[in-house]
Amino acid sequence: MENIIKDIDIISAEEAQACDYKTTEDENTGKSKKLYIESYGCQMNFSDSEIVASIMKDNGFDTTSDFGQADVIFLNTCSIREKAELTVRKRLSQFNNIKKNKPELTIGVLGCMAERLKEKLLEEEKLVDVVVGPDAYRDLPNLVSEAEEGNKGVNTFLSREETYADISPVRLNSNGVSAFISIMRGCDNMCSFCVVPFTRGRERSRDPHSIVKEAQELFDRGFKEVTLLGQNVDSYKWSPEENNKARLNKKEDAVSTVINFAHLLEMVAQISPSLRVRFSTSHPKDITDDVLYTMKKYDNICKYIHLPVQSGNSRVLEMMNRTYDREWYLERVSKIREILGEECGISSDMIAGFCTETEEEHQDTLSLMDIVKYDFSYMFYYSERPGTLAAKKYVDDIPLDVKKKRLNDIIQKQSKLSEERNKLDIGKIQEILIEGESKRSGDQLKGRNSANKVVIIAKGNLKKGDYARVKITDCTPATLFGEVVA
Repeated sequence: MENIIKDIDIISAEEAQACDYKTTEDENTGKSKKLYIESYGCQMNFSDSEIVASIMKDNGFDTTSDFGQADVIFLNTCSIREKAELTVRKRLSQFNNIKKNKPELTIGVLGCMAERLKEKLLEEEKLVDVVVGPDAYRDLPNLVSEAEEGNKGVNTFLSREETYADISPVRLNSNGVSAFISIMRGCDNMCSFCVVPFTRGRERSRDPHSIVKEAQELFDRGFKEVTLLGQNVDSYKWSPEENNKARLNKKEDAVSTVINFAHLLEMVAQISPSLRVRFSTSHPKDITDDVLYTMKKYDNICKYIHLPVQSGNSRVLEMMNRTYDREWYLERVSKIREILGEECGISSDMIAGFCTETEEEHQDTLSLMDIVKYDFSYMFYYSERPGTLAAKKYVDDIPLDVKKKRLNDIIQKQSKLSEERNKLDIGKIQEILIEGESKRSGDQLKGRNSANKVVIIAKGNLKKGDYARVKITDCTPATLFGEVVA
């Protein structure tokens, strides 16, 4: 296997704090203006940028991959960690240097930073022309027009109804194989470390029929996989107004019309056995046995669950306001293994060095990892976010060097567990969906198996979008390697 090159490497503590980002690609449909978007952070942000691109496309903009050619530059931002905000601020300074030689350029900040820092960005630091929160994207064309007239534009209104259900997203950076579908917006959980409830507003679910319609259209266009997105998909619930009234009147037939996440998952899975279905993110307090049994029922629902634990210690979890303890979490993992088997992939989010965390409590996180045996994890040290419950109630009292040391412990533990889990796949035959060429070799293709693991194979006669039966022959902690079988 010496000629096989890894697609993914185990990351350092510093790299673990970095923020993922994507940029727009070139689209030339004859529109008069060019839009460039950089999206930072989570999958929800990437999905939102596709909605923004669609809105702007309907108002005379094509997208570009070259910000030097852009008439409008948007940064769709993340406020989850300080590193993400610092990255965006640095980028804004760079774009403002460009604007000195191109004064007609419009620069806008979208998303979570827009909601949190609108006054600073607009008035104090004067870095941007437009500031728009996650629920106000429909107003972007008007605000851009105002900016072109020399007026600053701002709209950070948080809605209780907006889901953008009627907008067909422009698939930015799409590989033509997989696509995101946002099924709900906002969050009601109020984890003490998290800004999302303050920047994205209250939880609301999207009409299930519009979700199924979007998934069907994607499948008809040749997409082979959809990922249903929400801050907490397991709390998805669609109950039309007439059903609410019926329940108040105690009409029993109303209950049957309420659609929860297990129902929605089944509706999307039934579109076609050839359409893979994934979802993210699950909250441990809400994931139900019904969801697990629905996953088991349909082969095309991928056997993978992202189930963030954040900490393995019950006291720390209580301070985080996660509303479950260590025992509850482990019971949910046990139920996943019971219903879906040991091959179901499980990943997590981990926060090292939360306020007042002791070394013994850190060891609880490591021991929980040993019990669960995650396939992979997203790992960070605690970054206090202004305005959160933790920032108001607790002192960020863990020294940075201790946070980094604990994060390195977690990273090293996960590396060993990932390799251990991957070795279990060697010799097994799995179906993978080809996503494209391997990053470092044009002679190889990469795909993903049901458990969301990257699999590298020789190109042969296969192409992007094909399904392939593959025998796993080798692995690293982050990647599987295989050979196509008949």
